[in-house]
Amino acid sequence: MRSAQQILASADVIAVVGASRDPFKPSHSVPLEMLRHGWKIIPVNPFVDEVFGVRTVPTLADLPEPVDLVDIFRPAADAVEIVRQAAAIKAPAVWLQTGIVSAEARRIAAEAGMEYVEDRCLAVERTIGNLTKLR
Repeated sequence: MRSAQQILASADVIAVVGASRDPFKPSHSVPLEMLRHGWKIIPVNPFVDEVFGVRTVPTLADLPEPVDLVDIFRPAADAVEIVRQAAAIKAPAVWLQTGIVSAEARRIAAEAGMEYVEDRCLAVERTIGNLTKLR
């Protein structure tokens, strides 16, 4: 199993479930930071048309292209169904943000052969690893 930083370094396209328009929420600032460092971000939010100038899709099933990573900014209780949806689209990895932990989601990911990270922040891991997609 690869480390969180290895998973992030190898990802190019990240679907962010629960991306927010509110600039004061981590679900806005974290994916925006990743976007600014060269990752392609696809916000997944059924309630808004765009986040940080990027068009949203309502569900993972509506993604216009394959993704390398599904990043989850939803409560642990919601993560289980989101991981099921990630398995259905054959996402290779899922990432539950800081404070989100789910043994059931972890089990589903393992059964689907997906790499799994929980209770970690993409932006923190990007900073610690000095990761960027900009060259």
